[in-house]
Amino acid sequence: MTVTHPVDTEEVAPHRGRSPAPPPRTSHGDRIARVLPALLLVGLLVAGWELMARSSDSALLPGVADITGNLVEITVNGALWENVQTTLTRVALGFAVAFVVSVAAGIAMGRNEWLRRFLEPAVLIGLATPGLVKALLCVIWFGVSLLNPILTVALAAAPALTINIAQGVRAVDPALGEMAHVYRLDALTRLRYVWLPAIVPDLFTGARLGIAMAWKVIVLVEIFGLADGVGYQLNLEFSQHNVAGVLAWTLAFTLVMAVIEYGLLQTLERRAVRWRRVATR
Repeated sequence: MTVTHPVDTEEVAPHRGRSPAPPPRTSHGDRIARVLPALLLVGLLVAGWELMARSSDSALLPGVADITGNLVEITVNGALWENVQTTLTRVALGFAVAFVVSVAAGIAMGRNEWLRRFLEPAVLIGLATPGLVKALLCVIWFGVSLLNPILTVALAAAPALTINIAQGVRAVDPALGEMAHVYRLDALTRLRYVWLPAIVPDLFTGARLGIAMAWKVIVLVEIFGLADGVGYQLNLEFSQHNVAGVLAWTLAFTLVMAVIEYGLLQTLERRAVRWRRVATR
């Protein structure tokens, strides 16, 4: 006689009809462990620099106290905030132009083989051209106008952004495009619910590369052809042979870039990934 036992459906399919479990929260200790290596590296660099400054006793290697004093001075007198705001505004405007152009060009290159072959050489030339050349040409062509830094940043950021978006679009399941065609979705709906959720990782990879290029060229443009901004202040301190001032402005600008990278971009990326999961359900 064969005895059969009822199948426990809860045991076989425990997640059927249930919402997925929320991701585990990051504890305070985990956050400390995550940033501890970076803090340790910074501490070692500061200690090494101070050791070299004391052993050389030269104005070319100012100590940490001298650099900090210059940093406090430009912070208190308002020069830091004024010039950083000017530089960030130029970067934001230039990157906005690059983003709009790159999304359109990247999606077009990813969907159309002829357009990819037509535009790809220009994108590759843009990637290979040094930022210094772009900065010099824009200074020569546009002088001290606002168009100069905006176009320089756009030319620097667009190639990396475009090629990453194109690669992301080519990796999208063709069935999604066919489904959008069957349901006759308009262009904006396709962009919001099909293409953007699918290319979020590639979009942020390209954005980071593009912004990294933007930081480099905006300083060059401000050094060569503008009368304000972080680059101009760096050039001013250099002309006065104030190495501590150069390092103070460099440190301040580096901290701003780190805040934007780790505080803004990574936060936006996490939220975009959550939105992607919701949009693709």
